[in-house]
Amino acid sequence: MADDELRLGGEKVLERLLEDEMRESFIDYSMSVIVQRALPDVRDGLKPVHRRILYAMGELGLSPGRGYKKSA
Repeated sequence: MADDELRLGGEKVLERLLEDEMRESFIDYSMSVIVQRALPDVRDGLKPVHRRILYAMGELGLSPGRGYKKSA
């Protein structure tokens, strides 16, 4: 086994600069967040948080034709 090659649990571990790994990982993570949370869905035009709010309102029986409910 070479000096620069590490093994952990039988798998080869590659050396990499922390700056390079963080830069690449952050870009991957940010793109994932944008796609999952920030862009409205094509099916209904809602973001996930708005869909959850509407679902919760339906579960509580909140609708435009009904009375108010105190929230806090």
